Amino acid sequence: MRVGHSLRNLGVAFGVFCLVVGLHGPAEAEKHAALSAEVTASIDQAARAVLTQTGVPSASIAVVTDGKITYVQAYGDAKLSPPIPARPEMRYSLGSISKQFTAAAVLMLAEEGKLSLEDPVLRFVPNLTRGGEVKIREVLSHTSGYQDYWPQDYVPPFMLQPIDAGKILDTWARKPLDFEPGTKWQYSNTNFVIAGLIVEKASGMPLLDFLSKKIFEPLGMKSVINIDQNRLMETDPVGYMRYALGPPRVAPKEGKGWLFAAGELAMPAEEVAKWDVCMIQQCAMKPESYQQMETEVVLKNGLGTQYGLGVDVTSESGHRAISHGGEVSGFTAENMVFPDDRAAVVVLTNQDSTAASAMIARKVIGVMFQARDDESVSARAEARKIFEALQQGKIDRSLFTSNCNSYFSEQALNDFSLSLGQLGAPEEFSEIQHRERGGMSFREYRVKFPDKTLNVTVRAMPDGKIEQYQVFASE
Repeated sequence: MRVGHSLRNLGVAFGVFCLVVGLHGPAEAEKHAALSAEVTASIDQAARAVLTQTGVPSASIAVVTDGKITYVQAYGDAKLSPPIPARPEMRYSLGSISKQFTAAAVLMLAEEGKLSLEDPVLRFVPNLTRGGEVKIREVLSHTSGYQDYWPQDYVPPFMLQPIDAGKILDTWARKPLDFEPGTKWQYSNTNFVIAGLIVEKASGMPLLDFLSKKIFEPLGMKSVINIDQNRLMETDPVGYMRYALGPPRVAPKEGKGWLFAAGELAMPAEEVAKWDVCMIQQCAMKPESYQQMETEVVLKNGLGTQYGLGVDVTSESGHRAISHGGEVSGFTAENMVFPDDRAAVVVLTNQDSTAASAMIARKVIGVMFQARDDESVSARAEARKIFEALQQGKIDRSLFTSNCNSYFSEQALNDFSLSLGQLGAPEEFSEIQHRERGGMSFREYRVKFPDKTLNVTVRAMPDGKIEQYQVFASE
């Protein structure tokens, strides 16, 4: 599955290298809203450890927290001979992460009324096997039955030669289906070749032109390149492969045409993160379209597929994840978005047939969520301490902004003390909501007593000073 290295395939065996590779220190990060030095150090350590363990030459990462790009970094060597350190601005091939862009293009055309996901593929692409029965939705969700043209994890000799989309479909989409449409989930790059042709027919322009106009240019993704038609530049990483536990070798390049609509994009990790921020903010499409993309497709027998439209729909560490892996010759990648947490991790590497990108992504996710959990525990402890002080009519004014200090007048403190003091110690003080708004951190807590439940709302400024602390009866 050369262009389809998704999370469900992380169990594939790979060579584990216990040798010490010559890792450079991380390239200088671009300036973004900052993570703490402790968190970035943990991320750096995790990335370096995976590169050392697997022998993968380099990795480039981008991290999104609170809906903003907060860390961009690169590690190791983009080229091994002579050694050239990886840098965050370098472009890596995304492989099948490209599929979600093709799926988004189809959804955008559906919004414009130029197609429906329930249309048969025959409406746009003629002479496909049972093209009058297979729906566009089934193509985007890998439930169509069309056979995968590239299930191998290497480049067969015939794929070194150029091809066009029509020839791919002649060979793989005009033979009998592998299964009845909608009855199985089976990953197939052929599906997205069909989807790419649908975009071109419905929009009247080449797929990459449509994506540039609708996504890349509006989001400021200025470094995107189509590696189906052009090689990466000399200033970008070299893609590597290994035979068993042998040394890294320069990987062959697929012939032109093989990656169309299924794995042709290359860009820096930061530009993938811009797309992830847009997914979190739902800025490129209507909410209904994002819902369709991110909803698990169910087979006719009622079984879930853990796949939406061009994305995996899973759970990671108890958090809803919209993700996809990618692999083309010489490169693997992982993109994981957590819409409910307003977070994302992008990891791009320059070696194929390895799980290093997913390994790094999961380690980074662990660091991010642990840091957030630690922050939540600390914030909750402070909120409870303030509550207990208010029960006694006391307040540490150094914790609050001038606005909030004016709110806590002598009358207010007296009312807090008289109404809350008689309740005694809370049985529970738990966080029920955390979000960002107006440059402030919004947290809400539930405070339970034997006969009463209260809510506490806390609004904190970026410097940690509390702008609002209010208590009210819960419904």
